[in-house]
Order: sequence, then C-alpha cells, then structure tokens
Amino acid sequence: MPTSAPDDSEKPNGPRSLKGTRTRVRLLEAAKEIFEEKGFLEARISDIAERAGLSHGSFYHYFESKEEIFREVAASVEETLGEPMSGVILDPESRATPPERIREALRRHLENYQREARIIGVIEQMSRYDKQVSASRLERQGRYSRQVADSIRRLQEHGLADPGLDPTIAAAALGAMTGRFPEMWLVQGAVDCSMDTAVDQVARLFINALGLSDQRAGTPQEQRASSERL
Repeated sequence: MPTSAPDDSEKPNGPRSLKGTRTRVRLLEAAKEIFEEKGFLEARISDIAERAGLSHGSFYHYFESKEEIFREVAASVEETLGEPMSGVILDPESRATPPERIREALRRHLENYQREARIIGVIEQMSRYDKQVSASRLERQGRYSRQVADSIRRLQEHGLADPGLDPTIAAAALGAMTGRFPEMWLVQGAVDCSMDTAVDQVARLFINALGLSDQRAGTPQEQRASSERL
C-alpha cells in the first residue's frame, strides 16, 4: 500500500484525485475497525494510519483529528441504519402492502444493526460526550421521524391506520422502540432471541400500534393500491 503523502490536490478542502478518494475511504474503513476494537478513547491516529497502510503524517492530509474521522464514521453508520426508510418504506416503485413494507424495513434495519453492533455501541457512548455526534444523530432521527409521521398521516387519510393517533407522537414512540430495542438486544445483550423472532415481534408491535388490522386495512388489493401513496 502507498505510504507517501498525497499532494495538495488530495487534501480534504481541495479537488480530490481518484487516488486521494480511495485513500480517504481506506482511512475511514481502518478507523471503523480500530474504534470497534479499542473504543474511541484508546484508539490512536497512528493505529488508524497503520491499519490503512499509511504513515502517521499522511492522516492529516485527510482529517484534522481523531474526532473528525470518528464523526464521519458515525454518520455513515447512521445512514446505513436509516436506509430501510428510503429503500423500503418510501420506495415509490413498491407495490407491497403497508404491513409487508414494515416487516421488510424492520428486517433490514435489525440486520444492519446486527452487522454494525460493535461500532454502534461506541457511537452510543460517544454521543453522550461529543455534542457534534449527538446533534447529528438528533437531526437524522428527527428527519426519519418526520418521514414516518407523514407516512402515518397518509395511511390515516386512506382509512388504513388508527385515526385517533397523533402522527408525530406515534412516529417518535415507534422510532424509540426500533432504536432502543436493538441496542438492548444486540449491544447490551439484555434480550435473548433469534433474528426471525425479533423481526416478527417488533413488526407485530409496530403494525398493531398503527391499527393496521385486517378489518381496518381492507383487502390486499386495497392495501396495495394505497401503498402507492405511502
């Protein structure tokens, strides 16, 4: 692997060459591994650079500090966890019913969480001390919550969800469940169950909370027609 320092065109604030972009990705991947293994406090920039196959000094051509690279790693992981929102729930091409979308989105979310559990544990810890990490997480969570609330409103408009629910409160409560449960299960080890059981039980809670019963949801054809407007 190359260990020479990149030129000015590869620095963070200037135009990036293909080589510089790839090197930056290597640093991010190495940083994630080191943070998973050692946590934030014990991780050193020299560890990250060595894992990426670079000299210690080369690190600073791409990131100003350990905090900066950690924040970028954390943001990337959070986006991965949020992917089922756009990839399943809000997919304009999907013809799945609302309950089907919820189950698929929850499965992807929990599987992503399981793969990223080690780094998520570190992110959870750092969010209590790093205001920037905490603020970024809150902004992302708020965006997802607003999207869920909008989906609940559309379900209510089409007679599929409990009309007595406040969409904003329901979205926040369901978001708390889907965020806190996998932390208890996959990070803290406080729950013992299989992936299939977890998906089934959390999906049941989510679907029941919205009132998406067979009586309220209508026929599968009606559900699929309304799913186009989620």
